[in-house]
Amino acid sequence: MRIAVNTRFLLKGRLEGIGWYTYEVIRRLVQMRPDDEFIFFFDRPFDESFIFADNVKGVVVSPAARHPILWYWWFEWSIPRQLKKFQIDLFISPDGYCSLRSDLPTLMVVHDIAHHHFPQQIPFLVRSYYNYFVPRFLRKADKILTVSEYTACDIINIYGIDEAKIRVAHNGCRDSFRPVSIREKESMKQQFAEGQDYFFYAGAVHPRKNVHRIILAFDKFKKKTKSPIKLLIGGRFAWQTGPVKTAYDKAIHRRDIHFLGYLEDEVLPLLTAAALAMVYPSQFEGFGLPVLEAMQCGTPVITSNTSSLPEVAGDAGILVEPNNTPALSNAMERLYVNEQLRKTLSKKGLVRSREFSWEKTAKGVNVAIDELKK
Repeated sequence: MRIAVNTRFLLKGRLEGIGWYTYEVIRRLVQMRPDDEFIFFFDRPFDESFIFADNVKGVVVSPAARHPILWYWWFEWSIPRQLKKFQIDLFISPDGYCSLRSDLPTLMVVHDIAHHHFPQQIPFLVRSYYNYFVPRFLRKADKILTVSEYTACDIINIYGIDEAKIRVAHNGCRDSFRPVSIREKESMKQQFAEGQDYFFYAGAVHPRKNVHRIILAFDKFKKKTKSPIKLLIGGRFAWQTGPVKTAYDKAIHRRDIHFLGYLEDEVLPLLTAAALAMVYPSQFEGFGLPVLEAMQCGTPVITSNTSSLPEVAGDAGILVEPNNTPALSNAMERLYVNEQLRKTLSKKGLVRSREFSWEKTAKGVNVAIDELKK
């Protein structure tokens, strides 16, 4: 069997959410199916480290698809030509897009449909593309894999997609996210938090992620407790970061808030494991990988009681209403003053994290492929 995979998010040194999903799942899938041939479609020159085995061939397909017009060109014109050229039997697309002009069996991974719930946070041209193509992609795909039960229900309820063609395979977490020693924790504090304990957020700095409300809640927490604790915010600045800048500029304790930017793979797990708590009150997530990463490190979690986040955190985190700034501030205070609560959540998080793994995810993809072959 010859399988093509959309690997346009495999970018050396720049792997983020979908990129990590593609990397962790597809490299396992290649090992699971040694008798199949895999053709990886990149949209720019690629690093050879992404050619995971001898049964993989990498192909650069133009144009570099990072704009709605180029998405259309890539998926509706370039990809169909390549599928025919390489006589592909099955197309896997892990980023929620597929080709409407191809008749090949297609397995598409859907992470979320956030654009439907938060259209105001998406630029007009991108929003228009999503509104037109996403429902068509969902109907066109022969099998849909979602990363949470929440996302599966969401696409059924919003778009009326047949439940029979949807499978759920949760995300996993890299092994580099693990508990660390006291010495390693102190090293992170010295490097990034002036030697103090810190709350940590990791993810895109975007209004939907509620980073501005983390800042507001942290300022309230600092005012009440007079604590020396810091707030570290790790992640690239995404669209519409105005509310974050406004919240920061108005924060009385902004000197205790540090923006770290994009964090390298070697640093992020250590910062996560050394934090007093992960604070992730996102307004909407298809899965919420930073929550799982924190739990696997034994780091207590504060997260939202909405979308998929309760599904991931279970009883191993403090759940708050994401738009309730006082509740978020109170959760910070509870964790700061209650060492026993931190220990309890740490233990629960470690247990909860064992329910998720990239091996399970890859097996879910593998089963979906076999179902399409029947």
